[in-house]
Amino acid sequence: MRFLTIAIFLVILGVTIGITYWAARRTRTASEFYTAGRQLGAAENGFALAGDWMSAAAFLGFSGLVALYGMDGSLYAVAALVAFLLVLLVIAEPLRNTGKYTLADVIAYRMQRPQARLAAVVGTVVVNLAYLIPQMVGAGALAKLLLGIPYSTAVVLSGVAMVLYVAFGGMLATTWVQIVKAVLLLAAAAVLVFWILAKFGFNPVALFDGIESRYGAQLLSPNNYLKNPWDQLSLGLGFAFGTAGLPHVMIRFYTVRDAKTARKSVIWVMFLAGAFFMATTLIGFAAAYYVGRDNILQADKGGNLALPLLAQHLAGGPGSVGGQVFLAFVSAVAFATIVAVVAGLTLATAGAIAHDVYVNVIKGGHVDERTQVRVARMSTLAVGAVAIALGLLAQGLNVAVLVVLAIAVAASCNFPIVALSLFWRRFNAYGVIGGVTFGLVSAVGLAFLGPAFQGANAVFPLVNPTVLSMPLGFLGAVLGTLLQRPDDGSNKRFDEVVFRAQTGVGAEA
Repeated sequence: MRFLTIAIFLVILGVTIGITYWAARRTRTASEFYTAGRQLGAAENGFALAGDWMSAAAFLGFSGLVALYGMDGSLYAVAALVAFLLVLLVIAEPLRNTGKYTLADVIAYRMQRPQARLAAVVGTVVVNLAYLIPQMVGAGALAKLLLGIPYSTAVVLSGVAMVLYVAFGGMLATTWVQIVKAVLLLAAAAVLVFWILAKFGFNPVALFDGIESRYGAQLLSPNNYLKNPWDQLSLGLGFAFGTAGLPHVMIRFYTVRDAKTARKSVIWVMFLAGAFFMATTLIGFAAAYYVGRDNILQADKGGNLALPLLAQHLAGGPGSVGGQVFLAFVSAVAFATIVAVVAGLTLATAGAIAHDVYVNVIKGGHVDERTQVRVARMSTLAVGAVAIALGLLAQGLNVAVLVVLAIAVAASCNFPIVALSLFWRRFNAYGVIGGVTFGLVSAVGLAFLGPAFQGANAVFPLVNPTVLSMPLGFLGAVLGTLLQRPDDGSNKRFDEVVFRAQTGVGAEA
């Protein structure tokens, strides 16, 4: 099985390295590095967005939560179905028309102050690193179980692969690696769902009846994991608003030709990711039914290996050839998923450091194209090193819970300042700093004081702090705005921002 997994993974890796080589020859300017030259179509960007969104948390963590906690775990998957509605209706077009390479560009274009850009960079980097950690954890957990590779070795290898993709191929390589990964992931999910339904006569209700007979009706009821009703509300708010604040997802709207294409790409990702997330519920329950919750916990206490164990069981069990082959395929796809997602996160983080901090704050925008690309590649190396270190420290945590932390920070810190920059005339640079500070500190602080990290010793009762931290982020933005005089100049460009956001006149070509 180890030989098969390695062989399949090497085939996938070979394809992606070929893509990187092809992309590297077409990546010379800053625009090509950050946005693939703004030439992607709606379907291409939609599949790449789906690849960004269908991370290791979706593939491993969500199905594991369903297997262990039933319908509460399913809420994590279903919440993602509506996550892109706000992006489609409110964010996608204005973001495409007012930004250039990064999420902070929207803030800087409105405020024209380096302090505001730096505050936005802080939010970007924290969210991206929080999202990077669960991908690294997923890589380590898979390799340890399936290949006998030490956790630390798998984390390091994943980090090296993501650095290669981004440093040499930029956004073009990252995009096509995401597309390949999305196709493989959807294919694996489709095979699993077909196999599961075939065993129950293509009647999903029969699967739920089997779960009820084995574990009782409680597993099909709420309050197994999210015991507080406020946690369920907080989860929904986090997904609905946090997605619009995820930098590695939002920068994809800069890769398309115009705002119309950006909207179409959101439609693509809603159908692709929506179908996938609905499948994780069936996969999770089937894993509980066939593999057993005790066996899943024994393999990994976070439940992250429920899906690979189910794949092995369906194909004949650990000792069968079919079980080994299908497990090898699913494992290889999971590895590819992790590496592809961290590549997108690394690119977004390196862009924030290189483009926002170095080029625009330190150098005031006076940097030639070759230097910009060189600094971006150096930033990629630094981000990769940090991601590896954090992945080593986070061993054993459920990857879905870690992703929810990242989404809570995005909803509390990034979304308020982006939304207010686009729609509130009075908003200013102090408001940006206040929103980032209040949202970031409250989201991270409350999450670490909550059950996800403290267990029974939790001081804060909610797993997801968004229901409290997002209002605090808006409060900080309002208070910061009111502390600065209204005639400071921050709102002089508001009319221009609104006109450009809604019409696209003057947007980056």
